[in-house]
Amino acid sequence: MASSLSLSSHTVASLFPSHTSKPQLSLSKSIPILTKSSQSQFHGLKFSHPSSLKIPRFSTFKTSISAKVNKGTVPPAFTLKDQDGKNVSLSKFKGKPVVVYFYPADETPGCTKQACAFRDSYEKFKKAGAEVIGISVDSAESHKNFAKKYRLPFTLLSDEGNKVRKEWGVPSDLFGTLPGRQTYVLDKKGVVQLIYNNQFQPEKHIDETLKILQSL
Repeated sequence: MASSLSLSSHTVASLFPSHTSKPQLSLSKSIPILTKSSQSQFHGLKFSHPSSLKIPRFSTFKTSISAKVNKGTVPPAFTLKDQDGKNVSLSKFKGKPVVVYFYPADETPGCTKQACAFRDSYEKFKKAGAEVIGISVDSAESHKNFAKKYRLPFTLLSDEGNKVRKEWGVPSDLFGTLPGRQTYVLDKKGVVQLIYNNQFQPEKHIDETLKILQSL
């Protein structure tokens, strides 16, 4: 056919420059998620200086995973500081079901929705005899402010350096640029009965964990 396909006011022929012309890359339009806001629309991703933001190489965000927790296994033990600065060990909760959820960061849209959803269903978790533990890289002080602001009744632990995240093998999202949002349900013996990963529907973590808890 003699007709040409049009793409954004440029014909297909224009995509293949002649030998005498030099290809040019137009960057006249900015990327929406990097401007006009200090917070990305991606759940859990923060930008502190949008006007001068530089995109790091993906390798900057990659973390080595030394192990991976699977269903039917006992995950590595840990001791981390809670929002009050007190050491909390996973072994403390042995003998009762435990929900351990890893999330990207305090105060981000998705993480706030998830935390508040756990808060709103907290009585159901208590009725099931389960403890809820949230873990992120944020400091104990950040957790304290986060818990106070949203009246969170459960434990938040500070995993500085992402040590526990790496030991448990929590995967990252967006080519390694975004810390993963993953939830584990442990039974009374400390054995993993559920692993649920969903970065962009944070509230669904609550539904899935309650389902498995009711079956234990």
